[in-house]
Amino acid sequence: MIELFSLSNQIKKAADSVNLNIAKGCMGQSKAEFKRLLTYSVRSGLEVVSCLFMASSRNYITELEFKRLYSEYEQLCKMISKLKASL
Repeated sequence: MIELFSLSNQIKKAADSVNLNIAKGCMGQSKAEFKRLLTYSVRSGLEVVSCLFMASSRNYITELEFKRLYSEYEQLCKMISKLKASL
């Protein structure tokens, strides 16, 4: 179960990183810096998705949970990418 703890901890860190990078970018940064931080946010979102694939393949989460979470992160990454493109 150490592996399960490590994987869930990695998911939490990556999910937090999505939010934290967006927050950092909103703090009066230049457009270029905000875009850079949004790129980091998307990368962290993709890290969450990668961890979800591992969790699913190891039967730590159900197929239904995987599909729901994957869909939510796919949508989130698309929204962040669109925000970045609008700057």
